[in-house]
Amino acid sequence: MRVLIAGSGGLIGTALAVRLRTSGHDVLRLVRRDARAADERGWDPPSARIDEGAFTGVDAVVNLCGAPLLPGRWSAMRKQVLLDSRVEPTEVLAEAVAEHGVGVLVNGSAVGYYGNGGSTVLDETSPAGQGFLAELCTAWESATAPATASGARVVSVRTGLVLSRQGGLMALLRPLFKLALGARLGDGRQFMSWISLDDQVGALLHALTRDDLSGPVNLTGPAPVSNTEFTRALSRAVHRPAPWMAPGFALKLALGQAAEEMALFGQRAVPRELERAGYTFRHETLETALAAAT
Repeated sequence: MRVLIAGSGGLIGTALAVRLRTSGHDVLRLVRRDARAADERGWDPPSARIDEGAFTGVDAVVNLCGAPLLPGRWSAMRKQVLLDSRVEPTEVLAEAVAEHGVGVLVNGSAVGYYGNGGSTVLDETSPAGQGFLAELCTAWESATAPATASGARVVSVRTGLVLSRQGGLMALLRPLFKLALGARLGDGRQFMSWISLDDQVGALLHALTRDDLSGPVNLTGPAPVSNTEFTRALSRAVHRPAPWMAPGFALKLALGQAAEEMALFGQRAVPRELERAGYTFRHETLETALAAAT
C-alpha cells in the first residue's frame, strides 16, 4: 500500500511513517516547502497547491495536520489559527482524494468533540458537546465531506491524550512529576482518555487496513481514568510524590478557556469501534502505558 501522510513531522506522524515502512508499505510525506527528498511532495494548503504527481499510485491518505492547542491563551486570533490549521488542509486533501479516486482517508480529530462529558461513558455514537474544541472537531470532521461523497472510506480518528517517552504531553508532565511538582487539576474528577503512542500508531494502521472501519473512531485506551487517578499513577511511575492541587480558578486565570477545556473538561471516551474491528491493545491499562512513556 502507498500511503500519503500530511503532518508527518510531528510525534504521531513520525512514528506512523516508521511503522508503515517496517510493515512493508510505501510512504510519501507532504511538506509545506519544496520537496527535498525522494519521499517528499510539496504542498501549500492556503493556495490549494499540491505538487503534480503527489497522488500517483496513492492508496490512502492520512491527515494529521493541526497547530498545537497549547501553550498559551486562546485569543480570537489563536482560535482562528487552530481552526484554519485543521479545516483548511482537510478540505484540500478531501477534494484531492475525490479528484484522484483515492480509496481511503484517515483524518485527525480528537475526543474534545464530546465537550465536557462528566462521568458518562462516550462512544462513537455519542453527540458533539459544547465548547470551542467540540466546534473545532465538528468542523474538522465535516471538512472530509468531498472524500465521503466520492465513495472513499473516511475514518475520523478522535484521539485522546497520547502518552510517549518521545514527547507530547509527557514532555510537559514528566519533568514536573520527577521534581515532585505534579498536581491534581481542579477537583480531579474530570476523566482523561489516554492512549499509548504504540497503540495510537497501531490503531491508525488498523484504520488504514480494515475495510469495516469508517466514520468516527475513538483512538483511546480501553480504561479512561479520572485526573486524580492519572496523577497518582504517574506519581508511582516516576517514584515521586504528587501532593499538590492546582485550583481550577488559578488555571483559568492563567490560561482562560484553554485551561478550562484542556485541563478541567473531561471525556470518558472508550474505543468501541476499534474493539469491534478486532484491534488488540498493547497497553490496556494506564500503568503499562506510563511504564512505556516514562
